[in-house]
Amino acid sequence: MRTVEQILTLMGGASAAATHCGVGTEAIRKWRQARTIPPRHWPAVLAATRLALEDLPRADTDHTISSTQEPAMTPAPNQTADAVPEGATACLVLGNGAAFWGRGFGAAGKRVGEVCFNTGMTGYQETLTDPSYAGQIITFTFPHIGNVGANAEDVEATTAAALGLVVKADLTEPSNYRATRHLDDWLKSHGMPGISGVDTRALTVMIRDGGPPNGVICHAPDGVFDLAALRAEAAGWPGLEGMDLAKEVSCRQSYSWDESLWAWGQGYGKQTAPKHKVVAVDYGAKRNILRCLADAGCEVTVVPANATAEEILRHTPDGVFLSNGPGDPAATAEYAVPAIQGVLDAGKPIFGICLGHQLLALALGAKTYKLDRGHRGANQPVKDLATGRVEITSQNHGFAVDDKSLPKGVRVTHVSLFDGSNEGIACEAKRAFSVQYHPEASPGPSDSHYLFHRFTGMMAKAG
Repeated sequence: MRTVEQILTLMGGASAAATHCGVGTEAIRKWRQARTIPPRHWPAVLAATRLALEDLPRADTDHTISSTQEPAMTPAPNQTADAVPEGATACLVLGNGAAFWGRGFGAAGKRVGEVCFNTGMTGYQETLTDPSYAGQIITFTFPHIGNVGANAEDVEATTAAALGLVVKADLTEPSNYRATRHLDDWLKSHGMPGISGVDTRALTVMIRDGGPPNGVICHAPDGVFDLAALRAEAAGWPGLEGMDLAKEVSCRQSYSWDESLWAWGQGYGKQTAPKHKVVAVDYGAKRNILRCLADAGCEVTVVPANATAEEILRHTPDGVFLSNGPGDPAATAEYAVPAIQGVLDAGKPIFGICLGHQLLALALGAKTYKLDRGHRGANQPVKDLATGRVEITSQNHGFAVDDKSLPKGVRVTHVSLFDGSNEGIACEAKRAFSVQYHPEASPGPSDSHYLFHRFTGMMAKAG
């Protein structure tokens, strides 16, 4: 492995390196200070120096970290990046060629998708079953995963949507009174592979600096891997941009929902005296959103993502809810926007969350774009511009609404305090509003529950 100084010399000095990588000399100073080169600049550095990937300086020379349960899988000094470390039964191979080695758990096999990270410290079962994670491999930044175990209640959909998970330490034994099975057993039942022993800090920095890469997670109990094939598969995956995944996770036919929120010692409740009729369009709806609607006094009818305006209005709703979901909103918009515009023209109050927020914006004439990093976790601060109040929110999205594209009559209601991106819009003339974050996930814990009551208030006023 070469040092930063050696690589700068090979590139012709700091100024030449800055020109090759399209950065300023201040960035080169930071490379020297950190003694590493950010992953997003690796292709330019490799092209300029003709070095191999394993020659580049980085904080994680072998991409593994020791565990309290197993010895670290540290390769010998003369071992190449393609050599399988002793004891490795899983790997995560990225589209840029980087390979992370570890111990496999969950189901054997491989999955290819976008690699992202989630900063939540709990709620991993809810995260893995959130349909918005379709097409993604999740890296948990919190090191201790598994102690809550798994149960039949803490799921957001019947089947797990995530493709795989990456963790630092080996899965811990369940120690929660509500656990009914080990997380490893639950993962096997859903066909989801996992890898432990990974330096998730290094991987998270790579994603933070270079954006979410394509990757393949492979759990091979026999320790046999075809790295060339895995690298080719990761590099060849088209990415989420332009991909419509809502149709993959949506329900296939309409159904009624009356289950309300969970209470300690009682479990989930049931809505028996609803005051409002709501049609929820399922682009990948989380169950707890439907529970919040029921808890707020709604009789909920769920319809498929591709339902037309006529099919939605046939249920004579007092209001229409647009759910969360995965994929590129611009791709889903092909069939979703005409339906939403038909509902807007009918004058029905509309409330959207996450993908539903983006689709509402598109239906109103705005545009969306892919974020460099995305927002995923349960500690995302959002400011309500009307009140100045800051909400701690749960988020999971890789696309955002472009504020500058919002038409006249549509205003920004919420903004992210992380990067200033859009977190909410409202159009009073159309009786429609939406937020990018998840008010049902309760990280605050109840900072954002007022949004469901805002929706029921709109319906009551319209009726």
